[in-house]
Amino acid sequence: MTSPASDPRLPLLQRWLTQRADRLSLQLDSLRPASDDASFRRYFRIDSPAVQGGSLIVMDAPPAREDCRPFLHVAAVLREAGLSVPAVIDADLDSGLLLLKDLGHDTYLSCLDIESANGLYQDAAAALVKLQLASRPGVFPDYDRALLDREMQLYPDWYVARHKGVVLSDLNKELLNQAFDLLANAALAQPRVYVHRDWHCRNLMKIDAERNPGVLDFQDAVYGPITYDLVSVLRDAYIDWPEERQIDWAIRYWEAARKARLPVADDFGSFYRDFEWMGLQRQLKVLGIFARLQHRDGKSRYLADLPRVLGYALAAARRYQALSGLVQVLEAVESLAPAQSGYTF
Repeated sequence: MTSPASDPRLPLLQRWLTQRADRLSLQLDSLRPASDDASFRRYFRIDSPAVQGGSLIVMDAPPAREDCRPFLHVAAVLREAGLSVPAVIDADLDSGLLLLKDLGHDTYLSCLDIESANGLYQDAAAALVKLQLASRPGVFPDYDRALLDREMQLYPDWYVARHKGVVLSDLNKELLNQAFDLLANAALAQPRVYVHRDWHCRNLMKIDAERNPGVLDFQDAVYGPITYDLVSVLRDAYIDWPEERQIDWAIRYWEAARKARLPVADDFGSFYRDFEWMGLQRQLKVLGIFARLQHRDGKSRYLADLPRVLGYALAAARRYQALSGLVQVLEAVESLAPAQSGYTF
């Protein structure tokens, strides 16, 4: 644990827990980090013999940086849809502190291997179908053109300019903008459902056969393209699988979605194109976010995953003639980025 001098929110958090210690049987000296986040949120674990599992999770979300209200709203919607999300034991929105049920230590990332993958991804797909079947407009914010564009702009702003030290020429700026238009238009043309927006192996928890997966980090949910969450988990920034397995899992989801009468394309080829183009939008965003985490927030651990995300983007874009301009920019940034900054091509 850090000291109060270096962590000004720690005394607030400790006082808040002390006020609840007797009622919830909290063992205050057991407080320890549980995980951090690619945002300003952080999580602690604290022992509580009175609860099932013996511990609870404390979420610390500084109100100046994070708003806990969407978390509470989305948790209620997902729970109503039949998903396993952490129950909220206590909440102080003014302080940005929540006490949550602990779903355990077993993320999908820590459990996935050759033997377990089919079962875990089948559970994730079944939960995704449940989530999408519950969808209706007006509950979550729309995944609109402005948000799609803002996310893709993270790639030139943070990955190209800040991380790679490259200044794009006017021609390559235009090629990139044309690709952004194509990807945004394709996303907006898809049927819309509830979108978790970070449905991947660090936010899905292995809990038990009846309730898998536990779902975390859902506060940014939106109403948007039906392929978004599927491509998030099958082309995961933190673990990769051979493409034939990705396709097999995508087909299994597509068949389950059709059986459930979700509005997926009747032809798998059309569905898979939507899946790949949606993935490209997300991968451009993720490249920018991971670069920003390093250069703005000092979180360097995400840099190791950049090659995987870039590999997904290049492999998909190279399959479509309409995206040849995007391929040109992606390849040029990687091959011509200089050691020094300020290079224009």
